[in-house]
Amino acid sequence: MSDKKYDFGLVGLGVMGRNFILNVADNGFTAFGLDLSTEQVEALKTEGGDISKVDATTSTEEFVANLSTPRKIMLLVPAGKPVDIVIDSLLPFIEEGDLIIDGGNSFYTDTDRREAYLNEKGVHFLGVGVSGGAKGARRGPSIMPGGSEPSYKYIKPIFDAVAAKATDGKPCVAYLGPKSAGNYVKMVHNGIEYGMMQLTSEIYDLLRKSAKFTNDELHQIFAKWNEGRLQSFLVEITSEIFLQEDDLAPGRIVDVILDKAKQKGTGKWTSQNAMDLGIPVPTIDIAVSMREISALKEERIEADKLYGRQEVDSIEKETLVEWAEQALYFSFITAYAQGLSQLSDASKEYGYNLDLGLISQIWRAGCIIRAGLLEDITIAFNNNKDLANLLLAPTFVDRVQEAVPAVREVVAFAAKNGIPVPGLSNSLTYFDAYTSSQLPLNLIQAQRDHFGSHTYERTDREGIFHTEWGA
Repeated sequence: MSDKKYDFGLVGLGVMGRNFILNVADNGFTAFGLDLSTEQVEALKTEGGDISKVDATTSTEEFVANLSTPRKIMLLVPAGKPVDIVIDSLLPFIEEGDLIIDGGNSFYTDTDRREAYLNEKGVHFLGVGVSGGAKGARRGPSIMPGGSEPSYKYIKPIFDAVAAKATDGKPCVAYLGPKSAGNYVKMVHNGIEYGMMQLTSEIYDLLRKSAKFTNDELHQIFAKWNEGRLQSFLVEITSEIFLQEDDLAPGRIVDVILDKAKQKGTGKWTSQNAMDLGIPVPTIDIAVSMREISALKEERIEADKLYGRQEVDSIEKETLVEWAEQALYFSFITAYAQGLSQLSDASKEYGYNLDLGLISQIWRAGCIIRAGLLEDITIAFNNNKDLANLLLAPTFVDRVQEAVPAVREVVAFAAKNGIPVPGLSNSLTYFDAYTSSQLPLNLIQAQRDHFGSHTYERTDREGIFHTEWGA
C-alpha cells in the first residue's frame, strides 16, 4: 500500500463514476476509486494513467486507508438498497468526522433517513444531485448538494472545481439547503426534464406527420431554433439526432428506434409528491403518463387497426414551423414554472429554505435542462424572492401572451388531425386555468355538499356553509 493519501474517494466506477473521478483528477485533486468489479477498476486505471493522481481498488479497507482525513467519499451507485449496502460496508473502516456523499438519484426521504443514521455515528452525510449524464460528469455537471452546511465545506473546493461553468464563469454548484434539499431539487429537475422531453417529442411528431418534414429538414429547424430563444441542451441534441446514421442498416437511426420510452422513477416521484403537496404540475404528470402509454405497444398497434388514422390536413410549412417554435417556447416556460412552483411549496413544507434564483443559476450549464431561458428565470427570482409562479414575473408576461395564439393554433390543429400533443395541451390548459379568476369549481363544491354535506365557502361573506339540497 502506498503512503500517499488521496483527496477524494468514489465508490462505483461505471461510466458515470469513472468520468466523475477523472474530472476530479483533471482539476488538481488526487482521487481513489472503489468497485467490486476488477474490470471497472482496471478500466479506471487505464483511463487515468498516472496512479499518483488517480488509482482504484476492489478492497473497501484499502480504499478507505488510501484517503486523507477527514475522508470525502462519494457514492455513484444505483438508488435504493445498494446505497445502504455501500454505507454499511464503509462504516467499519471510516472514522468520526468523515464525509459520505450520495451522488445518485435517491428518493428524498431515504436521504433524510441516512443523514440521521450517520449523524448518530458522528459521520457527515450529504445528498447530492448530479445532472449532465456521463459527458457532464467528465466535462462538468450541474451539482445540487443538500445536507448540513458545515458538512458541505469539506467538499466545496472539489465541487466548485469540477462543476460546469456558466457563461459568467460561475460554477453550477451551490449549497441548496438542509437535509434532503439537494436530492429533492434533483428530483424536480428530472420532472421538468421529463416534461421538456415530452414537449420536444410532440413538436417532432407534429412536424413530421403534418408537413412531412424530412430528417434533414428537422435537423435544420431544431438547429436554427437552438441559435435563438429556444437555445437549450435538449433542442441541441435533438437537432443532432436527426442526422445520425444507422450503423446496422441503411437510413437514420431515429426512424428505427422503438417508440417505448423507459424511466427510472424520478419523474414519477415528482408527480406523486406534487399531488401529496397539492401542487399542479400537469405537464410533468402527462409526460410520465405518456411513457406509460408508450409501453403499451402491442395494444396500441391493435387499437390503431381498429380505429385507423385519418388523413392529416395540409398546412403551409413556414406557418407550422413558426407556430411550433412559439408553442415549444411557451410550453418550456410552463414546465419550468410548474417545477419551480413545486420547489417553492416543498421548501416551506420540508424546511429547505430554497433560493429559486440560486437553483435556476446552477441549472444554466452542465445539466440536462440547461437553456438560455434560465438566465431570465434566474433574474426573475432574484428580483422577487417571493415570486409565487414564473408566470407572474413581469419579464415573462409579454412573451407568454405573444406566444399563446400560436399555441392555440397548434393544439387545435393537432386535435383536429388526431396527432396526440398532451404535453402542449396540458401546458395550455394549465396557463388558461392559472390565469382564470373564475373557475367552475363552485359547481364541484355544490356537488360535494349535496351528496356528502362537505360544506362550502361563499363569495359574498365569510364562513363555512351547508345547504339542505332539495329541501
